[in-house]
Amino acid sequence: MIVCCGEALIDMVPVPVPTQESPERETGFLPCPGGSPYNTALALGRLGVPVQFLGQLSRDFFGERLITRLRQNKVGTDLLVRSEAPSTLAFVHIEAGKEPQYLFYTKGTAGPSLTPADIPESLPEETQGILFGSIAMTMEPIASAIEALIFREDTQARKQGKEPPLISLDPNIRPFMIPHREAYIHRFETWLKAVSILKISTEDLAYIYPDQDLKAAMERTLTLGVRLVLLTQGSAGALALLRKDQGEILQVHFPGFPVTLADTIGAGDTFHGAFLAWLELHRRMSPSQVASLTTEDLSQALGFANKAASLVCTRHGANPPTLAEMEAFKD
Repeated sequence: MIVCCGEALIDMVPVPVPTQESPERETGFLPCPGGSPYNTALALGRLGVPVQFLGQLSRDFFGERLITRLRQNKVGTDLLVRSEAPSTLAFVHIEAGKEPQYLFYTKGTAGPSLTPADIPESLPEETQGILFGSIAMTMEPIASAIEALIFREDTQARKQGKEPPLISLDPNIRPFMIPHREAYIHRFETWLKAVSILKISTEDLAYIYPDQDLKAAMERTLTLGVRLVLLTQGSAGALALLRKDQGEILQVHFPGFPVTLADTIGAGDTFHGAFLAWLELHRRMSPSQVASLTTEDLSQALGFANKAASLVCTRHGANPPTLAEMEAFKD
């Protein structure tokens, strides 16, 4: 089972709204369940992987909508905390040929308000993987709560002579949510000590290491503790670097699938979920199993993840595919 930790929110997605004065020219907003870890949890659930979501949801009608969608997509809700605070909102601005832009309304809302005291004393025994990241790691107290959980699970396992769970990070950076860039980067690099898989976009990697080329920046994360770094490159596909036990680095690139683009909301989240789903479906959900992946394994996993992300791009909003839709997809 994989535990997805972080924010759940409502994406206010722009839609054309006809009016008497200007038919089809005004913009309205459609409320859609979202949040990067939330979207990834949905992707895992739809692909048939056991998954739980750990975060805080409001008891308002948006919160009810968020929790209903989790349950409809076979995402466990036992680790959820409910709050009287209002739901977190994100307004989305979309322009052709550009990445979506976001305006977050977070202050005093449920999503960022998860505290260290809300974290369960232990995760379910069947937990094999933990996913975290996104704007949750730029807000308090949720960032400290998740950080404490990650280090606890990694440290306790090692002290007991056990293999720790597979920990996977997607920073999903929104620069305007980071008041102190250098402090964030320092904290980011401390997380990497416990992280086996880093999924990161070209934009995020350039934000963190602006003075290095992408491959050098990827290699730096490997020296800080990461076993496998996955670089998503939009329509160009994805690049993986895997650090083997002997020090060898495997490099694998898999191209994107050509599709008719609706928007890219949730594409990276779905890629992340689908890659982890491939590991789970092939019984490779552990740090040691990831270390043993071959070039062929990585190519298959990247292809699976790219296909899922491409399917999301044919739809409006974060709407991950099911396993049946993946199997029916013809590239």
